[in-house]
Amino acid sequence: MPRPQRPRRICRTPGILSFSPDGRAGCDSVVLLLDEFETLRLMDYEGRTHAECAQQMDISRTTVTEIYESARRKLAACLVEGKQLVIAGGNYRLCRTGERCCAGACPAPDAGAAPKMRKERSIMRIAVPYENGTIFQHFGRTTQFKLYDVQDGRVVSSAVVDTMGRGHGALVSILHAYAVDTLLCGGIGEGAQFSLRDAGIRLYGGLNGSADEAVSALLGGTLPADTEIHCSGHHGAEGRHHCGDHGCGSGCAEHAET
Repeated sequence: MPRPQRPRRICRTPGILSFSPDGRAGCDSVVLLLDEFETLRLMDYEGRTHAECAQQMDISRTTVTEIYESARRKLAACLVEGKQLVIAGGNYRLCRTGERCCAGACPAPDAGAAPKMRKERSIMRIAVPYENGTIFQHFGRTTQFKLYDVQDGRVVSSAVVDTMGRGHGALVSILHAYAVDTLLCGGIGEGAQFSLRDAGIRLYGGLNGSADEAVSALLGGTLPADTEIHCSGHHGAEGRHHCGDHGCGSGCAEHAET
């Protein structure tokens, strides 16, 4: 007798359940199961790893890989063959927080020393785009954040977490998922700044040098402020800003055509 399949935990049901090619109403359809949708949402949209996705969905990494590959094949069939996409069905259960993103309430990914996504109210969590001990200068390209948990004005723990370098939208989602309160960074585009503001994350930009020293300066009240935060270092020979090259977001300054 086959082993019963473990229900896959999902955070939400999608608000839109079907997509059709322009001008091809009534065409053949492909059914994307809700657990397949969830793997795409977690890994492609939020930038999570296979291990993080497995922990979130309460299944094995091997199962995540199988579901993810199936979902990608179905999306490819819709794009290449012009089929309708219908999102429905599957063996799933909604998490305990109901039909909304539970990134701040579900168990944290199994990431060794990585901090839990939930934290006590007395903890302030600071994030810094991180590379070899220093503040990585281009927010949209960062592949790591160093997270600092602060209590009573001092750092009580810290950890480095991977981001997979997915671009500013996914990076803000990662920070929000980790319950980050404050971001210290170098260059950052206006689009990312708006996203951080919407997520309730306080921003200190235009910084460089040691990540640890920047956090110490913030806690000591001596952190210099930069009122002209921008994506530095991506100007071509003519001085044009190439925000699209590093995913800082379309809100960056100097995008207007002349």
